[in-house]
Amino acid sequence: MTFRQFVREYESVRAKEGRGSDRADYYLALPFKDLTGRNAWQWSIRARTFRFIEKNLLPRIESRRPRGCDVLDIGAGNGWLSYRLAQRGHRPVAVDLLDNDTDGLGAARHYFHLARPFACFKAEMDCLPFMPEQFDVVIFNASLHYSVDYGRTLEEALRCLRRGGHLIIADSPFYWKEESGQKMLQEKRAAFDRQFGFRSDSIRSREYITPENLKYLAARLALQWSVYKPWYGVTWALRPIRAKLMRRREPSKFYLLHAQREN
Repeated sequence: MTFRQFVREYESVRAKEGRGSDRADYYLALPFKDLTGRNAWQWSIRARTFRFIEKNLLPRIESRRPRGCDVLDIGAGNGWLSYRLAQRGHRPVAVDLLDNDTDGLGAARHYFHLARPFACFKAEMDCLPFMPEQFDVVIFNASLHYSVDYGRTLEEALRCLRRGGHLIIADSPFYWKEESGQKMLQEKRAAFDRQFGFRSDSIRSREYITPENLKYLAARLALQWSVYKPWYGVTWALRPIRAKLMRRREPSKFYLLHAQREN
């Protein structure tokens, strides 16, 4: 499968959204502050997700690996998560399809003043250039929803994960109802067509997760999911009520999903 058109369109959208900066301090402040102010609400979501992982998942993982973990950061973007994990003493590897200098892996140069810099690989999530059982933790960093086939994508991730290792899925849209996700897709593609001149459907990404997806993946991959619900603030929490009152579709949630590979 070729991703050339997807990358071209994705980079075009991200540039028009004002992603990235020519200043190093912008990247070093992520995810806790967007110094440009252009995408502050999205970074506030990323920050709360990371704080939840930092408080509720990492201590448990780190207690068994006091010398740090080998972490695969899939959908790493500009490398902010790998940077934060390296600060905690881990050994992250950042993977993404984008390698440009503002929003892709090229921007990770701003973090390489670290005593322990991290490696970056341009690669597809279904074809990872790593040995079996190379990592203690695999994190899909707001990226699993770009997969065309969740089962195939997670099989490849689990191939790279050591037995007893941790799989984390963060910041991918979740809907309780399949029709809500389909309605979101229709709205998104129509909005992209109006704003950017294309529908952003060059690959058939799944785009969202449902309970049925999780049930199927649990059975196929022998996973037991833990589903966490980070607090994103009152405004975010009231979105379902507002949508119901206005007779709109169910809004997305950003649940945090965690599972361990069997020993």
